[in-house]
Amino acid sequence: MNSDLKTSIELQQVDQRVAELDLRIGAIPAEIKSLESQLSDFLHAHEERKHRLAANQRERKELELEVQSIQARISKHKDQLYQVKTNEQYRAMLKEIENEEGAIRKVEDRILVEMLEAEELQKRVAEAAARLEGEKARVAGEVRTLEAAKRAAEDERSQLAAHRQGMAATLSADVLDLYERLRKGRNRLAVVLVRDGFCTGCNVGLRPQAYNDVRKNESILTCESCQRILYYVEPPEPENVR
Repeated sequence: MNSDLKTSIELQQVDQRVAELDLRIGAIPAEIKSLESQLSDFLHAHEERKHRLAANQRERKELELEVQSIQARISKHKDQLYQVKTNEQYRAMLKEIENEEGAIRKVEDRILVEMLEAEELQKRVAEAAARLEGEKARVAGEVRTLEAAKRAAEDERSQLAAHRQGMAATLSADVLDLYERLRKGRNRLAVVLVRDGFCTGCNVGLRPQAYNDVRKNESILTCESCQRILYYVEPPEPENVR
């Protein structure tokens, strides 16, 4: 195979690997941010439940004080029953006591709702507290793994950049110029395989003589349609079918 052609193929393989590494390196910060957001959301939800539980306890205390206040009024009204002068006053006092007892039932219903909520909150707070250190450790571990992967990718990219520089220096100036110009195109492929007489870069068929010349891999030949550098690989022998 022509040395410039061989080097162009290898150079493209290096460039494709570098492109893959660039994508991986570029994606890792967002992955780390996502992990940190997950932990932040977990901590925020945990704190919110703790604050809600504390508020629930305050609300229940206020409701219990309200019940005690109403009970004190009822006790006072009952004492006043013995002091009323008329049946009308007596019935009015009984009605007042009845209303106060109804108010107590309503407050007690609210206390029950608060108690049920507190029970659920306590359960979820306890579960989150038990998971908290594990979540922190999980996120920290995954972040370390991603940071290590980023460093490894950056190291490989640096090594490939040095290797690429050396490879590019061995190419003739006109071939390197052609390669670089083609690589900046839409598909970023400068060197493409010819298969069954077709350029795999643009799927246009080659003239028979051009196809024969490409199959020799003895020189830099380009597709008349897309101008990419062409090379040929002999297809594998078909397996014998019994």
